[in-house]
Amino acid sequence: MPHHKHHEKLQALKEAIEANPKLSQEEKSNAIAHIEEWYEEDKAQGILWDEIKNKLLEISEKLGPILDELGFM
Repeated sequence: MPHHKHHEKLQALKEAIEANPKLSQEEKSNAIAHIEEWYEEDKAQGILWDEIKNKLLEISEKLGPILDELGFM
C-alpha cells in the first residue's frame, strides 16, 4: 500500500479516537501515541525488508554465474 494511503488511514484513526466521547483525554493521547509508534515501526520494517531484498538480489546476481558454471542452473 502506498505511503499516502497509510497516512490517510493513520489520520482517520486519529480522528476517530479524538471523536470518541467514551475515552478520556489521557486515553486518547495514549492510544494515538501507540498507533503512531506502530506506524513508525511498520515503516521501518518495510525499509528493512526492502534493503534485505536488494542485498539478496545483489548476491544472487553474483552467485548466478557461479552456479551456472557449476551446472546447478
